[in-house]
Amino acid sequence: MIIAVSGKGGTGKTLVSSLIIKNLSKMGKDILAIDADPDSNLPEALGVDVDKTVGDVREELKKDTAAGNIPEGMNKWDMLDYKIMESIVETPLFDVLVMGRPEGSGCYCAVNNMLRRIIERLSSNYDLIVIDTEAGLEHLSRRTTQNVDTMLVVTDTSKRGILTAQRISDLSNELDISFKEMFLILNRVKAENENEMMKKVQEVGLDVIGTIYENKEVSEYDIEGTPLIDLSDDSDPVITVSKIVSQILNSN
Repeated sequence: MIIAVSGKGGTGKTLVSSLIIKNLSKMGKDILAIDADPDSNLPEALGVDVDKTVGDVREELKKDTAAGNIPEGMNKWDMLDYKIMESIVETPLFDVLVMGRPEGSGCYCAVNNMLRRIIERLSSNYDLIVIDTEAGLEHLSRRTTQNVDTMLVVTDTSKRGILTAQRISDLSNELDISFKEMFLILNRVKAENENEMMKKVQEVGLDVIGTIYENKEVSEYDIEGTPLIDLSDDSDPVITVSKIVSQILNSN
């Protein structure tokens, strides 16, 4: 099963992604977390150090190919798969793969093309894959998330966040990308403004699967750089995302 988390940058995609992984990791499943955002923050949120990204692997392979350093009997795609497997960080609870971006001036499209290949190649090795997508709409237009089962769109209370959520919903319909499920998650909501927020998101056209209220503990973790996965199990955001995960798993 593949779960992707999308939305405008800064709306809380990484918070949601890390807490989904936190909840899934308690179930004894084989989990792969993929950070597909060029501005990679998921490893820090999960408390994981990553030395090499897929972007790094691609740049290394380009240099090896130009220098004729591909081992005899191995084509560049085999070499690429081997090096990507090497770049996966394994932990006792989950594995982490960071897409990154090319070191040179190359287009990030190439890394997105590799993401599609990676998802196809690795999906059979894991029970669950969670993707923290790049911000905005590019993952849809490049169809890097076309094989996703559940798409979660995150927005905060900002007009731009809600507009991006609506565009993601509209574009997925225009491109005929049929996710099994697609939901909206509201983040940083103040309780006194919840009714107003619900009215604003009606035009997005997605069912709201959960509301994460503004949380002091999350703000402190962000300021201090503490991994979000270390949030206490009884904190409101963790409980909310736990309910979201249960609903997703029960419906698939």
